[in-house]
Amino acid sequence: MSQEQTYANAGFGRAVPRGTRPGIIVVDFSYGFTDPRYPTASDARAQMANTRRLCDALRAKGFPVVFSTIAFHPGEVDKLPWLKKSAGMAALIQGSRLVEIDAATGIQPGDAIVVKKGASSFFGSTLGALLTGAGVDTLIVAGATTSGCVRATVVDAVQSGFNVLVPRDCCADRAQAPHDANLYDMQQKYADVTDSEDILAWIGALAART
Repeated sequence: MSQEQTYANAGFGRAVPRGTRPGIIVVDFSYGFTDPRYPTASDARAQMANTRRLCDALRAKGFPVVFSTIAFHPGEVDKLPWLKKSAGMAALIQGSRLVEIDAATGIQPGDAIVVKKGASSFFGSTLGALLTGAGVDTLIVAGATTSGCVRATVVDAVQSGFNVLVPRDCCADRAQAPHDANLYDMQQKYADVTDSEDILAWIGALAART
């Protein structure tokens, strides 16, 4: 029996219903994750360009665009267990360039930014309240890294009651193997893994939010 048949027999991989009120969370496309001068970064230029197109299309129709960034207070660095495991992240200090959203994303002054201390963009942040207040029923998740903060955000999004879409060409990781494996697993269990062209076509068919 093939891997695909094994998952299908178990009832995984069903299509995610799409609503009429999308929003996007762009996970951690901050300089600390996108500028190769920093050891925590990966090359995300193509993924940011694709994400920018999605954000522009959503804004044009009045749908919410939200960014997340990881930013620690210096006093937190020696107290958080995550930073003992992932010590390189300790450089993401609030007020530094590393935690600023990369301008290549096309971020606009009206876009919300949530600051987080963990992997998921929902954990300990206002993201859930922002999306609920904006009436979002289908959440697009893009950003970095696919196997880390994107995946954690996708899982929490489903658990928070959102239908989830993940455009694979808008997600970046430091290595191909974890990128591919996590996209596959998210497709089977939590989200529809698609691409930016598919999502742009769907957004284009939606009525503008009034």
